[in-house]
Amino acid sequence: MKKDEKRSALGYAGLYVIGLIVGAANVIPGVSGGSMAFILGIYEELLNAIREFSFPRGIRLLCTFKWKEAYRTLPWPFMLVLLLGILSASALLAKPIKWMLEHELAFILAFFFGLVAASVITVLARISKFSFKLLPGLVAGTAAGWLIVGLTAVQSPPDSWWYMVLCGAVAICAMILPGISGSFILVLMGRYKDVLGAIDNVLHRVEFGHSVLLLVLFTIGVVLGLASFVRILSWTFKRYRDITIVTLAGFMIGSLRKVWPWKIDGLLENGNTVPQIDGRFYIALGLLVVGFVLVMAIEVAARYFEKRQSSITE
Repeated sequence: MKKDEKRSALGYAGLYVIGLIVGAANVIPGVSGGSMAFILGIYEELLNAIREFSFPRGIRLLCTFKWKEAYRTLPWPFMLVLLLGILSASALLAKPIKWMLEHELAFILAFFFGLVAASVITVLARISKFSFKLLPGLVAGTAAGWLIVGLTAVQSPPDSWWYMVLCGAVAICAMILPGISGSFILVLMGRYKDVLGAIDNVLHRVEFGHSVLLLVLFTIGVVLGLASFVRILSWTFKRYRDITIVTLAGFMIGSLRKVWPWKIDGLLENGNTVPQIDGRFYIALGLLVVGFVLVMAIEVAARYFEKRQSSITE
């Protein structure tokens, strides 16, 4: 029996909340929605669900309109509830997060710095058996994450349909990877504000046609990226689970460079700086601690419910 079939109404409510958290993380440049999915215990289930939809059998069922068979065999409830949560977060939080990034950057980055730092601990705890052979993967992942988040954004990105499709494909691959922020990849590719603005425009009926077209092109890229990349990642999880987890944890460690709360001149695209010790510093530090404790509490709760569920099924 698939995990999705065991869920109660309360379980689906929890899955929707997870979708909200993943969606909120995806909006923040430097924060990975994949990290949130991992620590909340749905990461491998998500990979498997996407793989089932993108496999030839799933595509064939959808393209030939065999809805009944597709409904019975594909993980519709899981994907629909999770996507609803992610889309809800994108719609509800796009504007306030955009405001926070512009006006209270240190506060929002401090909270997510705590989330990501705690996520590293919870992800490493999922290794079945630690070995020094895993250290190269941790070092390589950390170095890759550190270098990626330090890249400079494209100043004059191509203004064409294919580039928006490419942005969607590359960004979704990053969103799936714990530690690599899809939003930050969009910043690097020069299209973050365009996508975020398009979501806000659609909600407020401003430049509706152009915004819808932009989002459609972006979505096409997302679908293409998912169909190809998830198969590779799912395969590595099955064959090389521990080294994959360690490498992903390294990505998350490296990504801490981008979510360091204190930036030169208070701008996200600038380098890091030493904080000035004042009242705002202590507020940011408090938010960092809240984010850290929140993830650890979620991990403890997730472990408890996993043990409880396994004892029930046994």
